[in-house]
Amino acid sequence: MRSLKHQVLLLMLGSLCVLAVSFIVVFGWHMRVRAVDAAIVKVNTDLATGMEIINLTNPGPWHVQDGTLYKGQAQISHRTELVDHLADLTGDTVTLFLGDTRVATTVRGANEERAIGTKVSDIVAQTVLKNGQIYLGEANVVGELYQTAYEPIRDINGDIIGIFYVGISRSYAQAYIVYSSIRLALFGLGLTLIVGLVTWFFIQKVVIRPLHEITLGTRDVATGHATEKVNVTGPKEIGDLAVAFNLMVERLEGIADEMSKVTMPKVATLEYAPSADVRIEESDGILNDLIKQCCLGQQGLPKGLNQLTLKQIVSFLRETYEPVSAENVAEGVSLTRVTVRRYLEFLEQCGILATELKYGTVGRPVKLFQPVRNLAQQKVIDHY
Repeated sequence: MRSLKHQVLLLMLGSLCVLAVSFIVVFGWHMRVRAVDAAIVKVNTDLATGMEIINLTNPGPWHVQDGTLYKGQAQISHRTELVDHLADLTGDTVTLFLGDTRVATTVRGANEERAIGTKVSDIVAQTVLKNGQIYLGEANVVGELYQTAYEPIRDINGDIIGIFYVGISRSYAQAYIVYSSIRLALFGLGLTLIVGLVTWFFIQKVVIRPLHEITLGTRDVATGHATEKVNVTGPKEIGDLAVAFNLMVERLEGIADEMSKVTMPKVATLEYAPSADVRIEESDGILNDLIKQCCLGQQGLPKGLNQLTLKQIVSFLRETYEPVSAENVAEGVSLTRVTVRRYLEFLEQCGILATELKYGTVGRPVKLFQPVRNLAQQKVIDHY
């Protein structure tokens, strides 16, 4: 079964991923619509700008002479200077039609040659040449979809003799959308990671850590150790749980005091010895002798300590050949730091452990415990 923190982490990451994907999809669709709208606005503006430039640079009416399109005295058919200049200014593809046929264009076909002599699409021809209207929207231009604008060209008599076209390739617009979506996805991923880390540290501090402290305190009580009240901060539910735990500890301490007063005369006459139903190993005898020697005549372990927990802590120390703090040991044996510290201080008094202070850059120094490496004490450690 997964732990609570793993379940919370999975739920949080799953929610953030769903939110991020939904946001990217919705924003991508919105970007596509906006990109199409922006392209239509651009080609419409470029169409008007291009026609104005043509009128200023080539004064005179449009007309057809010997099957060739002219603007004033300037020949337009099969001349690329004008359309190339307009394409450079606008970034669009530009075409001039005589009737429905391209006579000057920057559009290129599959062979990368200018598409001179190709025809306009039927829907555009119907709208522009027959109905005399401006066409705005998507159209097929030499086998490729463009966002386009077409305007009829009229001679001095008002008759439609050709078409002026500007357009933006759909693939260009899609490349812009893909580029924007990738940038958005990277931004969303980074934001998701930041929010996830902040949320995780918040949950770890406000929920997981207080529950862990209460759990360790409960284990102390369950193993017969007196424990101090937990002092945790967090949401109301965590605070209520901590208050209930502290009330339980107070009640158990009261019961223990009452029982000790009743049984104290009898206990004082007992000699220290292991329980009759526990098999005594050689290491237990060594530890018993050491305890008696260290306690200087006291009967057994000090109040609040028991042999099974002491063996558990010694076993952990035997596997750890480097200095450790009370917090490290508490994590290793799943007890509170307060309880573990009492055992470590007892082992220090017995000469089994040596201590040193580790100073950090900030905060109080940390007290580290390490087994003393002499033969007699090493024998005890090895047995555990």
